[in-house]
Amino acid sequence: MEYVIVGGEIVDRGLATVDIEDRGYQFGDGVYEVIRVYNGKMFTAKEHLNRLQESAEKISIQIPYQPSELEEMLKGLIEKNELTNGIIYMQFTRGASPRNHAFPHNVATTFVAYTRKVDRPVNSMQEGVKAIFIDDIRWLRCDIKSLNLLGNLLAKQKAVEAGCFEAIQHRGDIVTEGSSSNVAIVKNGSVITHPANNLILNGITRQKVKQICEQNQIPFEEKEFTVEEVLRADEVFLSGTTVEVTPIVEVEEQQISGGTPGEVTKKLQQLIKDEIEKECGTIE
Repeated sequence: MEYVIVGGEIVDRGLATVDIEDRGYQFGDGVYEVIRVYNGKMFTAKEHLNRLQESAEKISIQIPYQPSELEEMLKGLIEKNELTNGIIYMQFTRGASPRNHAFPHNVATTFVAYTRKVDRPVNSMQEGVKAIFIDDIRWLRCDIKSLNLLGNLLAKQKAVEAGCFEAIQHRGDIVTEGSSSNVAIVKNGSVITHPANNLILNGITRQKVKQICEQNQIPFEEKEFTVEEVLRADEVFLSGTTVEVTPIVEVEEQQISGGTPGEVTKKLQQLIKDEIEKECGTIE
């Protein structure tokens, strides 16, 4: 039997309902987070829940729980569903009200959450993945982890149709991020990724990569880089909650790093794994 959270209560998924005029359904008027679970424990839960709060504040949604309260509820759901390895998804919308573009008054937010079994992408991490380039057609507040993901979906679908794992988005010549991940390149031993501004989501794994680079004397730069620089890079990799650190070994049918994961990327993979094991215990 599978359980979910609706409105702060754990219920059987078959009994879960949300009003058809919920603004998340009709407008994408809400925010969300996905947290990785290893050995039944959430990894970087506090960082994710703080970002959830920040995203909500940016669009004037009031979350009626403190991050610590949310964390306890999510732990309860993980235990109820006996989840060992996977993800927990949560979202808050502005609530249900008669359809009108303007914000409603005195409406309670809608909170839902569920878990899903997801294995670590070990093969992709070891062998690397392929990617394509695509124009970044999204809005200008990508720093908000909102439910408005149509641009991301279209980009990901183009990648899938091309037989690739990810679409590397760019505005003009400047690379921003993937459709569901952050993108970094390695040049002369230095990790380079787009600045954490309104054009990208400041990924939690991206933040962890920055932290471990600083702790391990790996040069790390937040600066713009171009499509051409991706193709000339020594290494390219993705970072994200579900992909951890995954090498890109081919872009637009051009090999990167000889078609194999690079040494800096492999070192970062191990260092991220070390961080996971500090919080969640040994993983395979």
